[in-house]
Amino acid sequence: MKFVIVFLSFFLLHSNSSVIAQTGTGRDKASAATIINPNDFTGTDTERIRAAIQAAKNTTHKIVIPQVNSNGTNQWIIDSAILLPGDMTVILDNCILQLSDSSRDNMFRSDNVGIGVNGVSWNKNISIIGIGEVVLRGADNPRATGDGHRTLVLTPRPGRVSYGSDAGKPGRKQTGDWRNIMILMGYVDGFTLRNVTIEKSHAWAVSFERTLNAFIADVRFDLPEEQTVKGRKVVVHNRDGIDLRQGCKYFRINNISGNTEDDFIALSNLGTSDTIRQIGDLNSTMVTASEWYGQQDDIEEITITNINCQSNTRAVAIRATDSAGIHHVYINDVIAKTRYNNMLIGGKGYGKPSLPGMINNILAMNFIGDGDALILVESPIADCVFMNGIYTGGGADIIRYGIDKNETNNIVETNLIKTGRPTP
Repeated sequence: MKFVIVFLSFFLLHSNSSVIAQTGTGRDKASAATIINPNDFTGTDTERIRAAIQAAKNTTHKIVIPQVNSNGTNQWIIDSAILLPGDMTVILDNCILQLSDSSRDNMFRSDNVGIGVNGVSWNKNISIIGIGEVVLRGADNPRATGDGHRTLVLTPRPGRVSYGSDAGKPGRKQTGDWRNIMILMGYVDGFTLRNVTIEKSHAWAVSFERTLNAFIADVRFDLPEEQTVKGRKVVVHNRDGIDLRQGCKYFRINNISGNTEDDFIALSNLGTSDTIRQIGDLNSTMVTASEWYGQQDDIEEITITNINCQSNTRAVAIRATDSAGIHHVYINDVIAKTRYNNMLIGGKGYGKPSLPGMINNILAMNFIGDGDALILVESPIADCVFMNGIYTGGGADIIRYGIDKNETNNIVETNLIKTGRPTP
């Protein structure tokens, strides 16, 4: 009963936060009638989009990127990050945006985080909304891919590596970092992403750090492990779909589909042993500082619904270390074909083990998956419910515990069915 009451409170809170994320600040109707279009400015595609945003910053607070570029093409080439201020809506109207081969940066980033940013400032109400067929695409020949622990290579080899044309070039950074993320938001209160297809991201497609009241819906991923560069296959690692890092709260994620090389959706609170405190430090895959600063950095009140995916690893991964908390997460309607499992809760090898009960109140229901188990539990979780699951894989257990199950507390398993044949 306590669990039900807690989640009822969560739904009421989240209902309010969803409204905040979608309504913005209520623009003046007269000024909204003016359409600010990058085609009205001069310069490179990136310069014209940035100029449009600057023009809209104190007027309409909205720009429209159309399908047809005034340079005669049907795509927009992005050389460096499009920086988004607060109270800004970017409408993508049946257009294609692609990172250039010279870019080593995000495609979109909140303008309050990055190299050289000092101190913490919050942005509010940022929206990226697609109309019709919208594609956000990585470079044909990316300079760097993978996370901050991946060494760049030109050809596949064992170890923590990932492709990058900068590999071996003097004066070029030889590992990945947060710039490989396509859409990166940090310290944002009120964010919306709707109706886009993301292809060939250089690492995670979308990542949030210390972000509140976010609404992500109708997003499709095409993020395979391999891509063809100049006629040969190269391998790109860490192509997650959606990542939530420290301090993310009040999220609604709905109707997400496609394929990813790594976790389709990941909630990761792993900074308890990190010492990186500087915003924009290029030794990290987090732009806001990867250290965990206490309970304000817990991940909580997250709704994930209507997921249909393929992943080389997992559909939903929930990982925390030491005292960092992840709690009150509601997951409903997940259909996944994965290599490992539909859902991971815990995670080992990221620092100090998660303390008992720091991952708690996870409600997962109505999910179908294969892999070596439907759910893998690797931390001493508490007050969780797993119900209405169908396991189609060949593993021995529907739910596999990578720890002593007696270390967990108040775990309810209801109506979990195994239909797959045992692995020979």
